[in-house]
Amino acid sequence: MGPPSIVSLENALAGAIGARIRLQTTLPSQSTLEGTLFTACPITNLVAIATTTSSSTPPTHHILPVSAIQSFTLISAHPALNGFASPPSTTPALSTVPTAALLARADTAVARLKEAASRKNRSVGKEAQDLFDGIGRTLPTRWDGNNMVVMDSVVISAPYRGEDCRASHGVQPQTLSRVRKVVSLQPYLLCSLRL
Repeated sequence: MGPPSIVSLENALAGAIGARIRLQTTLPSQSTLEGTLFTACPITNLVAIATTTSSSTPPTHHILPVSAIQSFTLISAHPALNGFASPPSTTPALSTVPTAALLARADTAVARLKEAASRKNRSVGKEAQDLFDGIGRTLPTRWDGNNMVVMDSVVISAPYRGEDCRASHGVQPQTLSRVRKVVSLQPYLLCSLRL
């Protein structure tokens, strides 16, 4: 029969998480701590123990380095052990990620960004783009090269004034008049918005 195996202090503490323990420390301010072992971190070599003075007061958590522990005594095992070798996992179960919903959200966002990008014409000046954006707030508008197409029936060509509006064949005169009015008023509206 060989010598009994020696368990490191870190491994012994890790196996006692959730149990009531008594620690003998080298710290002058607190030579003995008794309470529930909250955690033992192998990365930082720190332990946390929750101590209480009475059942009506909340616990006080003490964090101390493993190197400050002279010895520890297991007072009582974790109540949930019930004969098992280690405490039950306290890690919450991972839930599934709704990938279909996330993909749908991503597709919607990409479509919105593409729509916004299609409404910007890099080959026209800022004033023309501002006019396009202003008309597009109230009327359906799209770019066709450097021409603005409003309501799929009126084309506005550079320099984008009321007299530069041309109606497609068969468009009612009221439609052309309305678009001309919006184009003529748009610079005033933009100016008032900037104030």
